[in-house]
Amino acid sequence: MSSDSHAAPKHPYHLVDPSPWPFFGALAAGVLATGLVLYMKAGFSLWAIAPGTIGILAIMAVWFRDVAIEATYKGNHTLVVQLGMRYGMALFIASEVMFFSAFFWAFFDASLFPKEATGGVWPPKGVHAFDPWDLPFLNTLILLLSGTTVTWAHHCLIENDRPNVKKALWITVLLGVAFTACQAYEYSHAAFGFKDGIYPSTFFMATGFHGFHVLVGTIFLAVTLMRVYKGHFTPTHHFGFEAAAWYWHFVDVVWLFLFICVYWWGGGSAIGPE
Repeated sequence: MSSDSHAAPKHPYHLVDPSPWPFFGALAAGVLATGLVLYMKAGFSLWAIAPGTIGILAIMAVWFRDVAIEATYKGNHTLVVQLGMRYGMALFIASEVMFFSAFFWAFFDASLFPKEATGGVWPPKGVHAFDPWDLPFLNTLILLLSGTTVTWAHHCLIENDRPNVKKALWITVLLGVAFTACQAYEYSHAAFGFKDGIYPSTFFMATGFHGFHVLVGTIFLAVTLMRVYKGHFTPTHHFGFEAAAWYWHFVDVVWLFLFICVYWWGGGSAIGPE
């Protein structure tokens, strides 16, 4: 009997090989957090976040590569492993829901019970909120459309229609880029700054972190698109694709709540910045 047969696993689980990426990923995240503190509190330029950002992107690239190799070429992602990964992704999204709940809690506490600092009204006196039916509504249409195209891509993958999978994913990625561009344009024309009071702070924290999630989701989908071109997915084995789609749908739903609660209801009778 060969040594390979002795080394072959006798269970359906994947015992991950030792990897340096969790350590270096945490290190890069710490550098990024430090850079953000220096930027927001110590007056450093925005370049303070560059080292951490580059480090995280580099770690993501090599970590994605290793996971793709395990799933596609080594056959480590058995049905049991895929089930565990689905539970993990579901719990991750649940943790993200709690993350955004904190921002909504802060926004509703300030808006439902206006304090003396806001003049007893919401939006506070002197704040010109965005018109929800201008760029915010356009971004809503963009994200809703992207949700349909990523679902189209998933159905095409199940039917092994790879040309349309690529087409649908390209459209989804471009819509994600369009959303980010529109939000950047909106921020550049805001009539208030981050430190101008409770409304700007809660507005930028909630919508800004959502924008960050859109950016991450767009990268996630772009990586998925690259893997489609490499032939990594099959109609019955494509959890990486499903995880990206789940994350994107989560981003869609959060934006609907932001549009309704922050832009529409929370903006009062906004007619856009003057």
